[in-house]
Amino acid sequence: MTTTVENVGTAAHILQLGNRFCTAKALLTAVRLDLFTVLDEGPATTEGLRQRLGLHGRGLADFLELLTSLGLLRRDADGRYRNAEGADRFLVASRPGAVGGFLRGADINLYPVYADLAQALRTGRPQGRVDYTGMLDDPVATGHFVRMMDGLTQGLGVRLLAALEGVEYRSVLDVGGCRGHLLGQLLAARPGLEGHVFDLPQLEPFFHEYQAELGRTGQAVFHPGDFFQDALPSADVLVLGHILHDWDPAQRQQLLDKAYRAVNPGGALLVYDRMLGELPDDTENLVASLNMLLVTEGGAEYTVAEIGAQARAAGFTEVTHRPLADFDTLVLCRKAG
Repeated sequence: MTTTVENVGTAAHILQLGNRFCTAKALLTAVRLDLFTVLDEGPATTEGLRQRLGLHGRGLADFLELLTSLGLLRRDADGRYRNAEGADRFLVASRPGAVGGFLRGADINLYPVYADLAQALRTGRPQGRVDYTGMLDDPVATGHFVRMMDGLTQGLGVRLLAALEGVEYRSVLDVGGCRGHLLGQLLAARPGLEGHVFDLPQLEPFFHEYQAELGRTGQAVFHPGDFFQDALPSADVLVLGHILHDWDPAQRQQLLDKAYRAVNPGGALLVYDRMLGELPDDTENLVASLNMLLVTEGGAEYTVAEIGAQARAAGFTEVTHRPLADFDTLVLCRKAG
């Protein structure tokens, strides 16, 4: 179902909707400037922020007032700005659950390509200017990417474990698990779990660095490889999170077939993406699907029915689904023992 709550019955509201990209860019710019992290150190006036952020000053007062009108900042009677509650919880870099890494990545990778949405719709071709494989050869760009991916898995670990109630398992493999942000949550919540990540070789240094930060060196294994070229390591539970939407239906089937072979008998596959038709309002997930148009060769979001049929075609005998996060749906695929 697709429902919109936008008021587009007047010219003023239509113009407001058309200018929504301006307020989005204001937020993305504030994140890129580390404004919210700087304000976490203490409230500041416009001039104080100009000095602390190294800015020119022109437009800064309007910029700060716009962020205030958006509910991201608060200004006191002395003209000092501080973070509003939501910004304090989710936009300060050091906070658990911070989403700034994702927003920074969206600013770098997604915002520019939306200028070419019309061309993508005319041609069916991605408009991304950065080749993914080439990006991985740039450590700085890869660092931004892995933090963007962290933002997509924040807080999911406990929810995935809850979905596995009734499944006996001792090992888990996160396919495309990047630096192991999700895996770290799973290991923290279930001591003794054997953890593995399968991803491209360029991500292995980021994996080891992050696991060392978590104090989990040696508790998890990174398997370098290409999931289209190489067999997946076996495990009781496999996770394909925000992976299948990158690929066309035939490629999704190929990955599900490989996952079925890798899941141990009696085990399970967990698939989560922004699946369509599961929310009263599909706006956010339809935007996510257009993201795939702009940055992948054949990817798109899909429905539970579509992925369920493909999972059964791969050999899974029981397929169920449930909400996972604000916009994600989780599909649990069981393999017979």
